[in-house]
Amino acid sequence: MVKGFILAISFATIMITGPVVVAQEQNKPSGIIAERADEIHPLLVGMAVPDVILTDVTGKEVKLYSLLEQKPTVLIFYRGGWCPCCNLQMEQLRSIEDDVLKEGYQIVAISADRPENIEKSIEKHDLHYTLLSDSTMNAAKAFGIAFRLDTESVKKVKKYGVDFEAASGLNHHLLPVPAVFIVQKDGSIIFEYVNPNFKVRLNAQVLLAILKAENEQDKSIQK
Repeated sequence: MVKGFILAISFATIMITGPVVVAQEQNKPSGIIAERADEIHPLLVGMAVPDVILTDVTGKEVKLYSLLEQKPTVLIFYRGGWCPCCNLQMEQLRSIEDDVLKEGYQIVAISADRPENIEKSIEKHDLHYTLLSDSTMNAAKAFGIAFRLDTESVKKVKKYGVDFEAASGLNHHLLPVPAVFIVQKDGSIIFEYVNPNFKVRLNAQVLLAILKAENEQDKSIQK
C-alpha cells in the first residue's frame, strides 16, 4: 500500500540514485489491478521501467524505451483530459517545459485517454511535450499504479458528465494513480512521486528544483 510513504519516497529520492535492481519478469506488464487507489504497488526507485507499448495521437504504436533512450525523461501518468486537476497539471508542466529541456530532460505524459482525446488535450492546452495514450491501461498496470473504479464511483462521476467509456474507448473502468517518475536513459527510476489523492500533484516548480538538484549532484560526482 502507498499510504504513509509517499512523502518519504519523494524526499529520499531527490538525493539518491540507485542501480537498476528490478528483476527481468518485473519489466513485463504484471496485469495487477488494485481495487482502490491506496492499494497500489508502484515500481520503486532503482527499478527499471517496463518497455511498454503506447499509442501516439496518430494511432501509431510507440515503445517507451524508444523515447527514453533519447534523453532522461520526466514521465507523467495522469487520469485524462476530463480531469480538472490533470488539466491544471498539464498547464503547469507547459510553463516549465523550456527549463526542463535546458536541464537536459524531456516530458512524456501518459493517460488512459484514447488517441483522439489526447489530440484534443494538446490543442486545448497548446502543449508541445509528448502525450501518449494508454487506453488499455497496460502501462499503468506494468508500473503498478492501476486501480479499478467501483460502480458507485463510476455513477458519481457520470453525474458530472464524465464518460469513461468514451474517454478511453473501452469499458474497463481503470485509472492510473497520478504519478511522476524521473527516468534515466537506461530506464532506471531515480525519483518518483505517487499519490492516491488525485487532487494533490507534484508542484511544477518543485519538480524543476528536483531536476536541477539531480544535475548538480551528477556534476559533483564527476569532479
